[in-house]
Amino acid sequence: MIPAVIATSSCDSLRDVSVPGTTRPGGRTARVAEAVFAAAVDELSSRDYADISVESIAARAGVHKTTVYRRWGSKAELISQVLAGAAGAAIPVPDTGRLEEDLRALARAVQALLSDPGRAAITRALIVGGLTSPEIAGVMSQFWAGRLAAISVIVDRATARGQLPAGTDPAALMHAVAAPLYYELLVTRVPVTERDADRGAAAALAAALAGVFVD
Repeated sequence: MIPAVIATSSCDSLRDVSVPGTTRPGGRTARVAEAVFAAAVDELSSRDYADISVESIAARAGVHKTTVYRRWGSKAELISQVLAGAAGAAIPVPDTGRLEEDLRALARAVQALLSDPGRAAITRALIVGGLTSPEIAGVMSQFWAGRLAAISVIVDRATARGQLPAGTDPAALMHAVAAPLYYELLVTRVPVTERDADRGAAAALAAALAGVFVD
């Protein structure tokens, strides 16, 4: 799935990921890992993935590069752990009782994410990174699968209420909601507006009601 679903929770969760391998709360191991994870997020928000290195992350974190290599082995492994930790964050799912409102709320959450320069930069960097790094591509696939599983309930509820044709594919519908917004982010690079979000949600809903996404 395209990264639409990352917007259903705050991207600040990237800064709040649990740190694998920490030994005790507040210990030096935990503090070093937290500093490195925060530095990795800052690097992703300000530079292209290809331009990021273990050395640049270590320098930003204020630790020696050998510390990072010893703990994570490579840039890809470190970034993968940052993203994997974020995947466990709770996702607030709209439940207004109306599919139209749920899709609009979801699209506006995506729009809010992509309107923030730092968060948009992180998203863009991870997408590009996934194209060149098998490690990042793998963890991102798991990340988006988890997000989709969480928001598929929107389609399940709507189908049960008779608001969608039976057999509507949740992934296809969610792709349609978010795809126009990510097109703006990655291709045209123009500011994504709330009106764009509403249009994307409305177009996706119309297609869904016409049975376009029935599997």
